[in-house]
Amino acid sequence: MLNIVLFGPPGAGKGTQSERLIEKYGLTHLSTGDIFRANIKGETELGKLAKSYMDQGHLVPDSVTIDMLRAEVLKANSQAGYIFDGFPRTSAQATALDEFLTSIDTEISLMIALEVEENELKNRLLKRAEVSGRPDDADPAIIENRIAVYNKETAPVKSHYETQQKLISIDGIGTIDEITNRLFAAVDSRKS
Repeated sequence: MLNIVLFGPPGAGKGTQSERLIEKYGLTHLSTGDIFRANIKGETELGKLAKSYMDQGHLVPDSVTIDMLRAEVLKANSQAGYIFDGFPRTSAQATALDEFLTSIDTEISLMIALEVEENELKNRLLKRAEVSGRPDDADPAIIENRIAVYNKETAPVKSHYETQQKLISIDGIGTIDEITNRLFAAVDSRKS
């Protein structure tokens, strides 16, 4: 089983590249954003609990997020493995994910970190705003804040997987195909 955490700052190309990894390796895509929306829309117990925190302007506790993710993994029952998108975002979430995966006799195979320098990220997000119409990508102040939050709160998760010798950093600059080829090479190096 192949379980990948695809990691990188906003604008690094995670969405584009995760689609290619899913297609090549037959992985099940688990996006915490999608899982939250589905649980809230479906008015599940976990969805109602998450919504109660969100309605108050609070972050959803790690335990609720992990419970939702656990339910999705068990429901999907993928034989090939999973690609985790938007999770883990904190070291506590990474530890909880490790514990859960161990309980079902699997583990994270590797974390692939797309490395892109900050000016390039800003340019990509502004271009993405033109194409997709995402308002959060059009405002330089919001972009700056999203990158700052990533650097402060999320980037430290890399060290969690680095200590397990599961971190592979990939140059996220180049054509989409060039970056995809680097990702495939990284995954294939761990599969053999």
